[in-house]
Amino acid sequence: MVNSEKLKEQSLAARGDDKLLYTPGPLTTSMAVKKTMLRDLGSRDHEFIRIVKEIRQKLLEAGGVAGKGYETVIMQGSGTFGLESVLGSVIPPDGKLLVVVNGAYGRRLVQMAKVLKIECADLVFPEDTPAEAAGVKQALEKDPAITHVAIIHCETTTGLLNPIKEIGELVSGRGLTYIVDAMSSFGGIPTDIEACKIDYLISSANKCIEGVPGFSFAIVRREALDKTEGYARSLSLDLRAQLLGLEANGQFRFTPPTHSILAYHQALLELEEEGGVEGRYQRYLDNYNTLVAGMRELGFVEYLKKELQGPIITSFRFPESPNFKFEDFYNKLNEKNLVIYPGKVSDADCFRIGNIGRLYPEDVKGLLAVVKQVKEEMGF
Repeated sequence: MVNSEKLKEQSLAARGDDKLLYTPGPLTTSMAVKKTMLRDLGSRDHEFIRIVKEIRQKLLEAGGVAGKGYETVIMQGSGTFGLESVLGSVIPPDGKLLVVVNGAYGRRLVQMAKVLKIECADLVFPEDTPAEAAGVKQALEKDPAITHVAIIHCETTTGLLNPIKEIGELVSGRGLTYIVDAMSSFGGIPTDIEACKIDYLISSANKCIEGVPGFSFAIVRREALDKTEGYARSLSLDLRAQLLGLEANGQFRFTPPTHSILAYHQALLELEEEGGVEGRYQRYLDNYNTLVAGMRELGFVEYLKKELQGPIITSFRFPESPNFKFEDFYNKLNEKNLVIYPGKVSDADCFRIGNIGRLYPEDVKGLLAVVKQVKEEMGF
């Protein structure tokens, strides 16, 4: 049963003194998620093992692939740990990775591959331009050594969305393995993993499903993962060994972040109560539309064209005024318990505002009111 209004009332009434995080994660969580962590549970406890099993299943359901040959592998550590686990575990010694890059997080995948001694090529698009399937096709035709293709779904540098379905069909059609970093999109933007031909989708606990930091996860096509035995370049980040361990006895090979997992189980229940991924997407979209309309009214300009922008996070250009200093702007908002993010765009001065987490349009309007006040104080 969808009860999003009740969730909203509970969340708005139980804020306490916590700062509101208008960021891409860690992010503002519900009081119920916080309270779930106020207990200790052993990693071998039957209740904990049951919760882990439920989380793995609910993530398959959120991705539309329950009963379709996919499995969820939970990996200790941040999203970057999850990405490194996948790259380091599924590419053979003689394999070659093509990374589609249009922002800082695509560049991070390239850096990761180099550290892991994985042969890697990059296909670079401008940071304000989505990847194009035609360009990917050309790159694959030029280099038959490529065995794996990786792409960011929502490039958190800008909030840009890449066409993962179109590119996935191309990659799959050539018999290659497709890896999607869905760190900032999974759970907040409807994604049919099977239809997008994704072999490995990676995200983390402190993103759109609104848990707390502590672990990442990969939703993997079982047939693809089963072919990777012996490829792992790390003991602790061995993706296949992690799955086999979870299947053998429900336990992690190494100490799991028990409190984060308890919080995430509650967060998944709240996702269902809100109407699943579709319901959450609608709230994030409402937040985004409220934010952009209000920021435009205050004279701010987005980095991306609206048709390229996802609802997760938005980069805004610095105002063209000598009175605007981002550090001062950030600190004045922070003093009022409102937290935004600095920019990561390489060719423009920007800051970022996120729409995800336990935030509602009322919260966005509250931020806009303070931004207006700070703008007047700073005189830009």
